[in-house]
Amino acid sequence: MKKIEVTGQKDTRSGFGDGLLEVARTNDKVVGLCADLTGSLMMDGFQREFPHRFFQTGIAEANMMGLAAGLATGGKIPYTGTFANFSTGRVYDQIRQSIAYSDKNVKICASHAGLTLGEDGATHQILEDLGLMKMLPGMVVINPCDYNQTKAATIAIADYHGPVYLRFGRPKWPIFTSADQKFEIGKAWLIQEGTDVSIFATGHLVWKSIQAAEALAEKGISAEVINIHTIKPLDVEAILNSARKTRCVVTAEEHQINGGLGDSVAQVLARNLPLPMEMVAVMDSFGESGKPEDLLAKYHLDTPDIIAAVQKVISRK
Repeated sequence: MKKIEVTGQKDTRSGFGDGLLEVARTNDKVVGLCADLTGSLMMDGFQREFPHRFFQTGIAEANMMGLAAGLATGGKIPYTGTFANFSTGRVYDQIRQSIAYSDKNVKICASHAGLTLGEDGATHQILEDLGLMKMLPGMVVINPCDYNQTKAATIAIADYHGPVYLRFGRPKWPIFTSADQKFEIGKAWLIQEGTDVSIFATGHLVWKSIQAAEALAEKGISAEVINIHTIKPLDVEAILNSARKTRCVVTAEEHQINGGLGDSVAQVLARNLPLPMEMVAVMDSFGESGKPEDLLAKYHLDTPDIIAAVQKVISRK
């Protein structure tokens, strides 16, 4: 298999901050709102360069979503910023009623998602957010895999009219996508072709899946790796094209097994192409405080777990 080049390490939240600043320089309708976490969301640059387009709402996330809906009604393109837990669970009613139901052009930008938030523990490590957001009619749900892709996605969603949920994380992570990529909402990215199994991964687990594919190649197993950065709308064509070729599927995500990428792929297969499938995800539990890599290992979201899932699903072909 081809070797995936790593060009550095950087947290995906920095991709959001840099993308927001870049798109704001070319689109004066872009405004930023933050719930007292400007530094954590890497929105400092935007605040300094565009102070009159930045709204610090304080620790009042529900109010922030209402303000964002109002700004969108007035023709602005609001980007809200807080932790993923506070961007979804704490404000679900406001998002449902004021943003999704009303089809407002609000970009809900959510950092510190998943177990890789680390030491902040279970109360902040939301693992249900993709499910919460994808169930809302009309909501686009995006979960990019590295710094460059997060930056590209942040820029791209300004041109999409409608509500968007953009998820990203806290830890430094390998950068392996192109710096000049064009991000296409709803278009999966084929990273590595293979013939024995299809691995559909999202977010941080895309890199873990690449590592798994390299290890599997040494065992004589050809794994196709596809980055599903857009959970909704899902690239059904890419999923079915790959599954028809390999005849078995593994999904990998930093999310609960219920409601995330695995559920979405399973629906596609159940309706169109029933095949053996395994899911690498958190198995109906909360997280805990710890170092990101230790937590991924403990909750079975690491490279060896993807390898084991591949070996299991191939045995079921």
